[in-house]
Amino acid sequence: MPPATASAFTPRHPRALVPVLVSLGMLVAVVSSLGAPLIPTIAAEDHVSVSTAQWALTVTMLVGAVATPVMGRLGDGPYRKNVILTGLASVLVGSFLAALPLGFACLLAGRALQGVGMGLVPLAIATARDALPPERARSAVATLSLTTAAGIGLGYPITGMFAEYLGMYAGFWFAVATAAAAFLATVFVVPKPPHRPSLPMDYSGGLLLAGGMAALLVTLAEGERWGWGSVPLLALAAAAVVLLAGWVVHSLHSTHPLVRIRLVKDRGVLVANLTTMVGGVGTYLLISLVTRYVQTPTSAGYGFGSSIVVTGLLLVPFSAASLLTGRLVRMLGRAATPARMLPLGCLLSLASLVCFLLARSSLWGIGAMMALAGLGVGVTFAVTPGLIVGGVPASETGSAMSFNQVVKYIGYSTGSALSAVILQAATAPGAPLPTNDGYRTAGLAGCTAFLVTGIIAVVLTRLRTPASPSVVTVRRGAPAAGDAARSEAGRP
Repeated sequence: MPPATASAFTPRHPRALVPVLVSLGMLVAVVSSLGAPLIPTIAAEDHVSVSTAQWALTVTMLVGAVATPVMGRLGDGPYRKNVILTGLASVLVGSFLAALPLGFACLLAGRALQGVGMGLVPLAIATARDALPPERARSAVATLSLTTAAGIGLGYPITGMFAEYLGMYAGFWFAVATAAAAFLATVFVVPKPPHRPSLPMDYSGGLLLAGGMAALLVTLAEGERWGWGSVPLLALAAAAVVLLAGWVVHSLHSTHPLVRIRLVKDRGVLVANLTTMVGGVGTYLLISLVTRYVQTPTSAGYGFGSSIVVTGLLLVPFSAASLLTGRLVRMLGRAATPARMLPLGCLLSLASLVCFLLARSSLWGIGAMMALAGLGVGVTFAVTPGLIVGGVPASETGSAMSFNQVVKYIGYSTGSALSAVILQAATAPGAPLPTNDGYRTAGLAGCTAFLVTGIIAVVLTRLRTPASPSVVTVRRGAPAAGDAARSEAGRP
């Protein structure tokens, strides 16, 4: 490779690059979860209903689902670093607006801007693939894929402690400080991407995807309040199906789509996206159940009446176990094939929900159960990015990983909505709380999700020939023309 080209791949501060990229992922995860434990407090402080306050969480997910694929496509060209800085600037401004006690409208605008930052993780993964040697890139990509899940276990206790001792807005001031630090670190540490031609933006595809994702996520978020059989909700769900189907058809016929659907059809990319989505349903369903269950007053005949701080601390084992297991999987190297690891991850996650069904009588037991869930997530998310990055050209890494993030958000939103629907169905008319049987039904639904994920993983990885290892193969300096040719052919 000529020296001029090599310099584009070499970061100025190689030892600091991975910590900075991981900090971007953790920032996104923590900021995105800031609103969840505060919803009752927001409703009381801003004098709005709890269902209206729920939009402080929904709007972040909605904007993130729309911004992520657009940022991924822009980041595949020569402007990736500028896109990362723009995303961080949006998080910084949004955090500042949310931290001002100016009412619910200002908070909602700030949370919307924070959602732009949810597109940073795929760009961090693409940067790691381009700028690091193959072995370090494999490790960094696997770690980055875990940050969105692991950050949930950090965001909840951080938010809880700030809300408990310093007031509702303290968590957002914390986000201002961390976003500013991440912005400065990115300026000095993150390198510019390798020289690649700038592709035209697919505005039509972006509008179709944005409209479809907005309709889908609003359907999931508002289903409980509007009524799942109401005409407006059914119309919105139909619009989501039509718009997303139109986006798929448009992408298959577009020269430069946001995401090359033909690449998604690669068996490795397909199994990664399917396991991410269905596994995301089970993961967020479990987290939603646990956070609600432990805060239920003991007068209901179950629950522990725990505070937000205690509830958040119970999620820390989830984060710690997922990060630890991800590291252990990477240490196994080529022995950690998807055919072995993906079913194992689903089995561990399934075991955690079985524990929730049978042994949720103590806080210690729930903490151990969350650690078991973290083991399952760690195994699964350590393998799936390798399948995607190894199955697409380097020039498509950002958009392919962005699509995987969108699929993950769909899974998370579905899991959260599913838990609310099941518990609402188990709540007697006029009763403030669901029955304990509602949690059992929801737990069985989560078991089904992970069972389906395991079947998908076994079937698709066994059919994949040869079975790809979890090691991310990074061919630094690979000819751009070769990447483009593979991209047009729709296969790696």
